[in-house]
This record gives sequence, structure tokens and C-alpha cells, in this order.
Amino acid sequence: MSLYWKYFKVHFKSDLQYKLSFIMAFISQFFIFFSYYFTILCLFDNFSSIKGFTLYEVLLTFGIIQFGFSFCESFFRGIDLFDDLIVSGSFDRLLLRPRGILHQVFCEKISFIKFSRLLQAIIVLIIAVVKVNVDWDIYKTITLLLMICSSVILFLSIFILTASYCFYTVKGLEVRNVLTDGCKHMAQYPIGIFKKGFLGFFTFVIPFGFVNYYPLLFILGRVDNLWYMVSPLVTLFYLIPAILVFYKGAKRYSSVGS
Repeated sequence: MSLYWKYFKVHFKSDLQYKLSFIMAFISQFFIFFSYYFTILCLFDNFSSIKGFTLYEVLLTFGIIQFGFSFCESFFRGIDLFDDLIVSGSFDRLLLRPRGILHQVFCEKISFIKFSRLLQAIIVLIIAVVKVNVDWDIYKTITLLLMICSSVILFLSIFILTASYCFYTVKGLEVRNVLTDGCKHMAQYPIGIFKKGFLGFFTFVIPFGFVNYYPLLFILGRVDNLWYMVSPLVTLFYLIPAILVFYKGAKRYSSVGS
């Protein structure tokens, strides 16, 4: 963590070298995020609920997914832009250092501009928690915290998997966009509103269902099975293979040349 903290301060000082540019980029990210939020408000202006889920129930899942995505974009930006390290040949330099490869990749880039989205996600989460029709107790509070943590873990796993893809194709932009931005837009709604095929895909292939659907049913009191409460922990079993795949790809890496 000491190494990460040193990089954190360096990146922060670097971003503040051009203060006006930083402020403008920060504000632009605010309006991009607001457009997603505004779309949901417009949708519920015409419908009172979607498949039984009310506005604040949807905003709860929206906030959780956006928090996980924005957190990873902010603090793990290096793995999100991993193909740049491959193309520029900078990954060769990381291999020579006596530190964990993945840890070094995390430190390579920290995006403070994305903090705008992270702050907004927190605000939306607070509003949803206060307004949603839920009698909060210790079990439901723990479930909510698990959902938030699992959102971070799942997006980090996806970032690591798409980075592993770059070992085989060098550039992985298209795959990354499909699995990150594409899945994010789908998962910001409770997965149960989609057809069974989508529900199965986002349960057994990319387990967003264990982040924003099954535990949500427990919070809303629609099920009382404690397995639904701890279901976000499934994302840990997604992270471990993702890390193993990354290191397997790193072993076959032979540089891209000059």
C-alpha cells in the first residue's frame, strides 16, 4: 500500500499541474454521469415501476453499479488502460522491477477526474437508501455493504480479464467496452427485469445478478433466504480466476517490439 500511496500523490500533483484543464474535465464527467441519472428519471416519469421495481429501488442498483465502475476507473485506471502499456512497450519495464506485476499496473494510472462520477454515485446511493421503502436492520445493512463491495470486485475482475485479452491481441478496446460500459448500462437496472436468457447470462457468465438482483430481493423483503444475503460473495470466485488468467497471459508475453 505504501507504493500505491506514493503513486497516488504523484498522480494527484501531475493532474493539478493544469488546474483549469482538470476542473473542466471534472465538470464534463459530472454532466456525463448526470445524463444517465436523468434518463432513469425520464423513464419513471412515464412508468410508476418496471417489472415491480420502483424508482428508488432502481436508483439503488444504479448507484451500486456506478459506484463499483467509477471506483475501479478512478483507483485502478492502470488496468483499464492496460493495452496502452502493451503498445508502448512500457509493460516490459514493469517486468524488470522487483514488485508484483498487477500491483504495478494498478499504480501506473490513477484518474482523479473520474472522482466526479464516484462522488455522484455516492450521492445517488444516499438518496436511494433514504427514500427506498425498506425497514433497514443489521442484516439488510450488511447486504447493502456486500453489494457495494461486490460491485467493485466484479468490475475489477472484468478489467483484469480484458487486460489479459491484450496479451493475445495487443489491443483490447472493443472487448473492454462491451464488457465494461456495455455491461454497466445493462446492470444499472435490476437484472430481473430482462428476459430469462439475459438473467442466466448475467448470473452464470458475468455474475451481475449476485451484485444487484438476488441480494436486492433480500433487502426489499421479497425473499428471506440468507443465501441471498451473502450471494455477493460469489464475485470473489470470479476475481480469483481473473487474476490467474492474467498471470498466465503474462507468462506467454514476449514483448511487442519497438
